[in-house]
Amino acid sequence: MSPHLPFFLEGEVVKGFGRGSKDLGCPTANYPLEVVQSLPNDLEPGVYYGWAQIDKSEIYKMVANIGWCPFYQNKQMSVETHVMHKFDNDFYGSNLKVSLVGYLRGEKNFKSLDDLIEAIKQDIKNAEEALELPQAQLVKTHTFFVNNIQL
Repeated sequence: MSPHLPFFLEGEVVKGFGRGSKDLGCPTANYPLEVVQSLPNDLEPGVYYGWAQIDKSEIYKMVANIGWCPFYQNKQMSVETHVMHKFDNDFYGSNLKVSLVGYLRGEKNFKSLDDLIEAIKQDIKNAEEALELPQAQLVKTHTFFVNNIQL
C-alpha cells in the first residue's frame, strides 16, 4: 500500500487525447499538467480507485490511470479519471476533486486495443468492489468532499 493514500487532487477538467470515449468506450476527465506535476515523485504509476466530485455534485466512484499509458506511448505523465456515472454532457472547465483510495495494478502495455479494453472493464469491476469496503467508504465522507456538497 502506498504511504501516500488516500491522496487528494483537485483541478479544472481539460481536454485530453480524446481516446477514452472514442477508442475505449470509457470517457475520462483529464487534469492540466500542473496538477499532474503536483503528484509525489514516488507515487507508483498505475491504476487507482477512489472517489470523484465534479463541481458541487454528489460523490461518485472512479478509477484513474496515472502514468504514461504505454499502449499509447505518451510522452508526458497524465491523470485520466473515469468517473463511474453516466453523464449527459461533458464537463470540461468544471472543478474535479479526486481522492485516490487504493491501487489496483501497475501500468502495462497491451498487445491489442481489445486487450486494453478488457483490462479497463476488469479495473472498473475491481474498483466497484473495493469501494464498497468500509475503509474506502470512510474516505467518501472526508471533509475534502463534504464541505462542498450542494444540498
